[in-house]
Amino acid sequence: MTKMADNGSSVEIVEGCRLPVLRKNQEHEDEWPLAEILSVKEVSSRKLYYVHYIDFNKRLDEWVTGDRLDMKKLQFPKKEAKTPTKNGLPGSRPSSPEREVRKSLDLNLQTAAAPSRGKTLPTPVQKRKVETVPLATQVPPATPVPSLPSSAEASQASVFPAVRETNTFKAREDHEQLSSLTTVKENGTARRLIPSQPGRKRKANCGGTDEMIKVLQYNNPQTASVFLPPPEDSQDSSDGIPTAPRMTGSLVSDRSHDDIVTRMKNIECIELGRHRLKPWYFSPYPQELTALPILYLCEFCLKYLKSLKCLQRHLTKCNLRHPPGNEIYRKGTISFFEIDGRKNKNYSQNLCLLAKCFLDHKTLYYDTDPFLFYVMTEYDSKGFHIVGYFSKEKESTEDYNVACILTLPPYQRRGYGKLLIEFSYELSKVEGKTGTPEKPLSDLGLLSYRSYWSQTILEILMDLKPDNGERPQITINEISEITSVKKEDVISTLQYLNLINYYKGQYILTLSEDIVEGHERAMQKRHLRIDPKCLHFTPKDWSKRGKW
Repeated sequence: MTKMADNGSSVEIVEGCRLPVLRKNQEHEDEWPLAEILSVKEVSSRKLYYVHYIDFNKRLDEWVTGDRLDMKKLQFPKKEAKTPTKNGLPGSRPSSPEREVRKSLDLNLQTAAAPSRGKTLPTPVQKRKVETVPLATQVPPATPVPSLPSSAEASQASVFPAVRETNTFKAREDHEQLSSLTTVKENGTARRLIPSQPGRKRKANCGGTDEMIKVLQYNNPQTASVFLPPPEDSQDSSDGIPTAPRMTGSLVSDRSHDDIVTRMKNIECIELGRHRLKPWYFSPYPQELTALPILYLCEFCLKYLKSLKCLQRHLTKCNLRHPPGNEIYRKGTISFFEIDGRKNKNYSQNLCLLAKCFLDHKTLYYDTDPFLFYVMTEYDSKGFHIVGYFSKEKESTEDYNVACILTLPPYQRRGYGKLLIEFSYELSKVEGKTGTPEKPLSDLGLLSYRSYWSQTILEILMDLKPDNGERPQITINEISEITSVKKEDVISTLQYLNLINYYKGQYILTLSEDIVEGHERAMQKRHLRIDPKCLHFTPKDWSKRGKW
C-alpha cells in the first residue's frame, strides 16, 4: 500500500523534519522506516529530499522524491530554546546545574554554621564533591551498533560490549554437575552476569593468561571442555579491559566537528577501472568535482579526473600498472604491495580519499608520513587491480597492527576481507608482536574481525591432541603467541562465543557439536588463505628516525 503525500502542497518540509519514508528492504518488500530530512534541493522544478533513516547505517542515506514521503506522520523539528539570561540582564550567563547545586550546598552549610551572636567559632564542614556522570556511563550499549557514539567511552563500549559487560563470571557451586553445565551451554542459555567483587583474586581477563588449559574428551569425540585453574595475581591483569581509543596520532574520528555537509554523501558515482562504485559516505574531494555525475579515477595511481576524455589522456602518460612500492607477497593472482606514506604521498592521499567514501568511523589525514599502506591487488593481463587495503602506523604505542581496513564493494563477500586481516597478523608474526585493530571498528569491520578471531581460535582448540594419554594443555598466552592476536581479543572472542564457564574453581570452555559443525562448514567455504612461504617481508625499526 502506497501512502500519498496528498497534503504536501500545503505543508512545507524543512531540514530536521522526521517522517516515514518508503524504501525496499533486503527481501525487496516495502517498508516505511522513520527518517530525518537532512537537506532539500530542487532539480528541474522537482523537489528532492536527502533522508537519513533513523537507526540505520548512514550508507543507506539517499535522495528521495516527494511521493515516497508519508506526510500524515510528519514531525516538525523542535525549536531550540534561546539561551536565557540570568536575572534578565544582558551579558550574564545562567549558572550551570552543577554550580547551582554547589551554591545551594554552600548556603545551607553557611546557614547551619553561622551563630546569631557572639564569637564566631570554626565549624567543621564536610566538603561534598558534586560529580557529573557522563551519559555514556549511565546507559552503556549492550550490543555493537553501526552508528558511531558521541564519545570515546561510548564507542569503545559499542565495539567491545562483551569485554565491558562480561568481564567477570559467577563462581559455580561445587555441587553443580558438569552435565548441567554443558547442557546450559549447548542450549545457548545466557548466564547471569555479576560485577567484580572486592577481595577476590580472579581478574577480569579470565585469570592469569599463563595458566594451563586442560582439554577433556568425552564420549562424544566432537565435544570438548577446557579447564583453567583459579588465577593468581599477575602484572598483565590490568590489561583485561581495553582502554578508550586515543584521538591523536591515529585515524579515529572524534565526530566533534560533524556538520550537515559531512553527514551527506557528496559524490554520486566513481568509475574505477571496469567498476562503477556508489559511495556510502562523505569524502573531501575538491568541491568542483562533487557536482559531476561521475568522478573518474585512474585505477593504478588513483588520481581523480573530471571526465572520461581527461582519464584517457592521463592513461597515455601514466606508466604505473601496479601500486607504487614493494611487492612483498604474491600467490596466484593475489599480490600485496607495501607503500610508505612518506615516499608516495600522492598515492597515499588519493587512497585515503577513495577509502573515506566507504569508511565513516575514520578521519582523513593529509599527513600520511606516519603510516604504511598495504594494498591487495588482483592480477590480469592489463595489470594489478586494487581489491582492498589496510594501513598501519609505523610506530604504535597501543600495539595496533591496523589503522584502517577496507575491501572495495565489488570485491566484498568473496573472502578478501578475512584475507586482509590474516595478512595483517602474518606481518605481526614476522615482527614478533601481537596486534589488534584500532578502535572503533565499523559494523562490517567488527563482523569480519569477530569471524576471523573465532575461526582462528577454534582452529587451534580443535587441533589439540592428547599427549601420552594426558589431556592436552594450552594457555591464553600461547594462543596469543601462535596467532599474534592480542590477549584481550582472544578473551573477548571466547566470551562472545559463550564458551566460558566457571566450575569447581576452574574456567571451562565447552565446544558443543553445533559450534564444531558450524566452524567446519565455515572453513570449507574459506578458500583464500595466506601462505607464509610466499611472504617476503623484513620489518624495520621505525624508532630510528633516519628510516622515515
